[in-house]
Amino acid sequence: MEFFRISRTIPFMRHSLVLNLISLTFFVLAVVFIATRGFNLSIEFTGGTVIELTYPDTAPLVQVREELSTLGYTDFQVQNFGTSRDVLIRLPIIDGQSSADQSQAVMAALTANAPDIVLQRVEYVGPQIGRELVESGLLALLFVIIGIVVYLAIRFEWKFAVAGVVANLHDVVIILGFFAFFQWEFSLSVLAGVLAVLGYSVNESVVIMDRIRENFRKLRNVEVRDVIDGAITQTMSRTVITHGSTQIMVLSMYIFGGPTLEYFSLALTIGIWFGIYSSIFVAASIALWLGVKREDLVKPPKKTNELEEIYTEEP
Repeated sequence: MEFFRISRTIPFMRHSLVLNLISLTFFVLAVVFIATRGFNLSIEFTGGTVIELTYPDTAPLVQVREELSTLGYTDFQVQNFGTSRDVLIRLPIIDGQSSADQSQAVMAALTANAPDIVLQRVEYVGPQIGRELVESGLLALLFVIIGIVVYLAIRFEWKFAVAGVVANLHDVVIILGFFAFFQWEFSLSVLAGVLAVLGYSVNESVVIMDRIRENFRKLRNVEVRDVIDGAITQTMSRTVITHGSTQIMVLSMYIFGGPTLEYFSLALTIGIWFGIYSSIFVAASIALWLGVKREDLVKPPKKTNELEEIYTEEP
């Protein structure tokens, strides 16, 4: 399916050096921000108090957040779980205040407007759990990267595998750089968004690589640079359809999903746009600089038997 077809090949690789220098600048800045500013970790990583409530009717999440803000909390999470009547509240650790004190203050503020609230449980989540979540998240990221390398190396060739992994790491580091620079809250949902971007970005790279391989089979006497430009140009319509529809869905999550999905959708949005950029100007150009050629992707046909060898010999 195509919304449009570009009849003239766009010379993407002609500007690859300049655009990759811009990419490198963004990448270095992201690393600097991560190293110097760090992340604004949510209480899922730092620890805190978890309060579970049940309302008689649909829980007014906006009102709950306003009540918590009046108590002086700035870093907290309020969300539904299970049903629309059940509410999960996560509060950060406050020096000199226990979980019991926090839950009593919260219940006193909330029951003033809704006396039928039922307190289901109060738990304290220590920072040790947070460290375990960080380690598990980093391991998940490592396994995803290893899986991508193995997949690309088997399906295509090691040069494309290296190019694809560099492009994917480029996207992940830049997402993390945005969160470090703006000090947006980094939660488990954001980590899930980063892992989703890895798979989403590699899919775009695979589509372009696959088209490059097809073009190598069809075009025998064409420069590698022109083959890559043609492959990217031919997939532009598909890129617009796929990423445009995905962005519409992510934008709806950002607008209607509330604070729970706000940073998750931001992570996906950054990943979508930089995923397009990296698939075209990072993955493809790195593969070009590594010297990818037709013989790497299209193997010469093998002779099936000795009789064929005899007939192909010159007299």
